Amino acid sequence: MNITHFVENLNRGGLERMVIDLVKAQHRQGDKVQVVCLFERGSLAGELDRLSIPVHACGKKTGLDLRALACARQFIAGHYTEVLHTHNAVAHYQAVLASAGMGIRQVVNTRHGMGGANRKGGRREWLFRRALKATDAVVAVCEAARRDAVRRGVAPARKTCVVPNGIVVEGFDVASDAMHERLTNLLKIPDATRIIGTVGRLNWAKDQASLIRAFRLVRHKRPNTALVLIGDGELRETLRACAYDEGVAGCVHFLGDRDDVRELLQGLDLFVLPSITEGYSMALLEACATGLPIVATDVGGNAEIVSDGATGRIVPACDPPALAEAMLGLLHESQRASRLGRAARDWVEAHGSLDAMAARYGRLYFGDWEAVT
Repeated sequence: MNITHFVENLNRGGLERMVIDLVKAQHRQGDKVQVVCLFERGSLAGELDRLSIPVHACGKKTGLDLRALACARQFIAGHYTEVLHTHNAVAHYQAVLASAGMGIRQVVNTRHGMGGANRKGGRREWLFRRALKATDAVVAVCEAARRDAVRRGVAPARKTCVVPNGIVVEGFDVASDAMHERLTNLLKIPDATRIIGTVGRLNWAKDQASLIRAFRLVRHKRPNTALVLIGDGELRETLRACAYDEGVAGCVHFLGDRDDVRELLQGLDLFVLPSITEGYSMALLEACATGLPIVATDVGGNAEIVSDGATGRIVPACDPPALAEAMLGLLHESQRASRLGRAARDWVEAHGSLDAMAARYGRLYFGDWEAVT
């Protein structure tokens, strides 16, 4: 099968990680796959280059860019595309416009988040809805996102389904004392320090500011703790200032974008996802695969991954005291935290694998809706 994935770019992020892993799985099973990037190729494109999987960039400029559309059309047509799989709203309507009249057998769009930034009246959503006439399926990554998209009129119920994200679980080792020691050495902190960590872009949606404020409360009762933020973004300096204002700047560590996230996760004692909005978080799946106790906010698909009291803790968003209380509880009850971490690993092995996700998309590409839903 000739498959074209159409994205904005392949810069580091959960969406991009999912696309690359899915492309690799499809390549292994014999499909002819390419990725077309609306803007630049992105920092992760090299992973596909090493497998000789084509990654093309259209170099789109601001506004209507006919040259970029023509470029995209050439890439889609030259691949003899049978399945056009787009990711999120902008990539979707641009790809549908670029491929108009080609008669592609199956056009599938995956919406990777909750779409909170683009309400029903927004221009992007209006263009997305117009493109649905040439779309066979709109995939949400969690049931909460599917219901929200239907409720807001973003997509009709008859065209929506859910395919949860998946990861290569076998690639993750569980947290260990040896990796904890490695991380404390990296941070230059005492070996006995309990390390709380999060992974994600430093932006408004991930709400690391609430985590920093909650961490101040944790430090008041557990002075031997440190907070690690893995990822980068436009709020880096704002969050540094927040840590300073809260009086915890000396024990909040900004590690930036990293290529060794899996190893860093293995050194944590506790994983926290404080997001205001989420789809189906790849970071949460990775924390589950590492066997970490987890605290996550009750937004998007988080509660579809973390079962409160069974595989972690779920707390309200934008509530630093509640976040701090949950973190302190797991830091205090180490045996309970270990049980939750083991249960999270068992859950992701059964429900969050890349193979399960790839198989669902494969059935959807052939129009087998019943097998997907």
